[in-house]
Amino acid sequence: MDSLAIEAVELVKQFPKKATPEENKEKKSWFPFKKSATSLFTAVDHVNLQINRGEIFGLLGPNGAGKSTTIRMLCTLLEPTSGTAKVFGYDVVKEANKVRQNLGTVLAGERSIYWKLSGRENLEYFAALYHIPADVAKKRVDELLERMELTARANELVEKYSTGMRQRIVLSRALLARPPLLLLDEPTLGLDPQASRRIREMVLELKSEGHTILLTTHYMEEADLLSDRIGIIDQGKIIALDTPDNLKLRINQQDIIKLEVSGWKPEMETRLKNISGVSNLVTHPMEGDSLWELHLQTNNSRAILPNIIEQVNFNGTHMTNLNIVKPSLEDVFINLTGKALRD
Repeated sequence: MDSLAIEAVELVKQFPKKATPEENKEKKSWFPFKKSATSLFTAVDHVNLQINRGEIFGLLGPNGAGKSTTIRMLCTLLEPTSGTAKVFGYDVVKEANKVRQNLGTVLAGERSIYWKLSGRENLEYFAALYHIPADVAKKRVDELLERMELTARANELVEKYSTGMRQRIVLSRALLARPPLLLLDEPTLGLDPQASRRIREMVLELKSEGHTILLTTHYMEEADLLSDRIGIIDQGKIIALDTPDNLKLRINQQDIIKLEVSGWKPEMETRLKNISGVSNLVTHPMEGDSLWELHLQTNNSRAILPNIIEQVNFNGTHMTNLNIVKPSLEDVFINLTGKALRD
């Protein structure tokens, strides 16, 4: 039996990109009846993936990096521009029905359940769409409601549910047909910490039951906690792929300095970047403009700390906190791209 659940080879997805008003104006001055000019935007750029049966694979990257587009190609909602992808050996274009029979999906940003139905009615409806026999469907619906801790609220309309409860119903829908593969696109997006923790616990439970899981996220801690392996994607390209520990070992010789600074001034960024030994620097506001967090990477924190402190405590800027920490997945991303994941 093939050990791969997913195999993507040189997968590409392009979308038409409308020209800017200035470009259209220039075109129309020469061709007044021509339609708006378009170019192509590459959302997924020659992605190669091999995901093993039974593993949790995390696809980590910022918003707009190509995570959701990749998921949508793998679940047959989008057709690749070029390249190939297979799910349990079935081609996502030529054998789309076979692919759909083997996976369940939780897609970000889409209302995939009916708010004017109860939780139970939603699951019964989708069970019928999956052609699950009525007696089997009733048992599975009851089991899933119990597992998701929704039995007491099962007959209430979904519109009265919290965001976390709705997400648990969406996950239940994905599990109705007991698919071997789950594609979870940002499953904790917009959830409070308690609801996010429960979803993460369920993901680990599902892995222990034998499910293969492809998880997309832009939460570093979530990817680190859940994933057996991680692919870091940026601007449509996979820029790193390994276990979380091995990814962090790539910059194990780097010191990570985190500072909190008050009275931050933009020109300070240039001053700090020019310090010999600083390899990367990213900054972002913490509380409006009153506090800023600085994130520096260096090979020798002891040697450059006095210079950093001198530059920070200059012209009304003051350091309020300083820590030297072990490399995280975000540090790996900064090391690879020169920018923070949130950017």
